[in-house]
Amino acid sequence: MAEPLKNSFGPDVVERVADALLEAGATFDRAAFVAAALDGFDDLELTGRAAHVAATMADHLPADRAEALRLVTASLGPEDEELVGMEGFFYLPHVYFVADHGLDHFEAAMTAQYELTKRFTAEFSIRPYLEQHQEATLARLREWASDPNEHPRRLVSEGTRPRLPWAGRLKAFQADPAPVIELLELLKDDESEYVRRSVANNLNDIAKDHPELVVEIAGRWWAGADDNRRRLIRHGLRTLIKAGDSGALKVLGYGPNSPLVVAAVAVTPTEAAIGDKIRIEATVRNPTAKVLGGLIDLRVHFVKANGATSPKVFKGAEIEVEPGAEATVAKTVSLRQHSTRTHYPGRHEVDLLVNGEVRPGTSFDLG
Repeated sequence: MAEPLKNSFGPDVVERVADALLEAGATFDRAAFVAAALDGFDDLELTGRAAHVAATMADHLPADRAEALRLVTASLGPEDEELVGMEGFFYLPHVYFVADHGLDHFEAAMTAQYELTKRFTAEFSIRPYLEQHQEATLARLREWASDPNEHPRRLVSEGTRPRLPWAGRLKAFQADPAPVIELLELLKDDESEYVRRSVANNLNDIAKDHPELVVEIAGRWWAGADDNRRRLIRHGLRTLIKAGDSGALKVLGYGPNSPLVVAAVAVTPTEAAIGDKIRIEATVRNPTAKVLGGLIDLRVHFVKANGATSPKVFKGAEIEVEPGAEATVAKTVSLRQHSTRTHYPGRHEVDLLVNGEVRPGTSFDLG
């Protein structure tokens, strides 16, 4: 089994946090800090541990929160420090502290978040400021959109995601994403793939509440776009593409009623057991005299506990098929039990989505 995430955030992290704060000029009893932070620590998961350490920081740092924020910022490690894997989560208590205790000290909190995001992230701590100091925070993010460092630029897009994982939703931006879109416009051609990927994820978030708006934006961005921006758009439209949204498919050049013909669909093996893997192969043929493009996805109707089915779309491929030629799209699907998908025995239907349109496929039995 995989090592629990919380094991990467152990008592040694608490001691390092204390030492860094003391070195920055904080004055507190180190032993008392460590004891308080470790009280009940073992029973907590990763985020709970980080929040508990942040609360301990609040109890031991100055009541003057502007000064406390200055000390937290001063305690951060070198900006160019190479952090591998889970090492960056050392800074998660600092993120929680800024989120919970900086709202009355905007400038000090923004300085802390600017420095935090260059070392770890501030995508979680920036959200309370977007909720309680929206205009001032958006103005600061507009400035950071042209920062020489890619990490503050990424924070501009990642921190404003309406549906950021592990975070509460930004309901104001779910209702009206216009302020977020203004920021994404500034970043859509960013030189960093790291930033552009975040822009795409934000666009995908917005699409879940405003699909027609995102299709309009994608269509506008597609005109004259280079390869980087087109990759961004494809990734930003992924939820709509999986849903077969005709507008999103049209942006990518995949219209309805494709002449492509499904020549064959096969599943290997046709009889499988829970825990196995299956391979789905679909072959399409171009019967016309011109090259045809197609977006081919594969859909499995998984049997549920009550015998009903629930479809899941698996990304296939974008293809170009020469006149009279064939092309094959294949996907390997795991049938082991997942935290997000439980498998049950029964007949599982498999079909294709050709430019978002359902085409009949085949089936396999899961025993």
